[in-house]
Amino acid sequence: MTTRCTHRPRLILITGLPCTGKTFIGRQVAKHFSLPYLHKDGIKELLFDTLGWSDRAWSKKLGAASYSLLFYFAETLLAAGQSFILESNFSTERDGPTLGALQDRYGFRAVEIQCVADGEVLVERFRQRWEAGERHPGHVDEETYEELRSTLLPGRLSPLGLKGEYLEVDTTDFKKVEVEGILETLGKMIL
Repeated sequence: MTTRCTHRPRLILITGLPCTGKTFIGRQVAKHFSLPYLHKDGIKELLFDTLGWSDRAWSKKLGAASYSLLFYFAETLLAAGQSFILESNFSTERDGPTLGALQDRYGFRAVEIQCVADGEVLVERFRQRWEAGERHPGHVDEETYEELRSTLLPGRLSPLGLKGEYLEVDTTDFKKVEVEGILETLGKMIL
């Protein structure tokens, strides 16, 4: 006998440019709501540890593989009717169609949390993170600094355009980010 899940899963998408605090916010939301948390860099770093790392071309190749795996896991959870969190610097052009097709197929309720910050602050955070060696060396941040500078300066990405709720969190000054307020607002959106 096959049983089919009839409730609509909730998908919380956490997106934003590098250094906007997506992982920090994602972990707080996952802990508070006891939800699985899938993030692209977590997958990518596992691939680095398994397959090795070298240069920017290899990092980009594993980045593409990471997105494929991220969406594979997302579809698996959606097919099971599971609510969860998906985090990355999602692109409207690159990832919007895939996420839109998943929403059409599984009818999930979407909440997009967009982390934004002043562009100059992001450039400085990226530089500091790279110099401090805070990220996996496979990301080769030292090779991407100049490439990402122009990407970081706008301070935000375009919304993904999914059907659902949208919440913008300004992380320019982490001391002013009210995590409890974010969690309370999010709770109202997903109940």
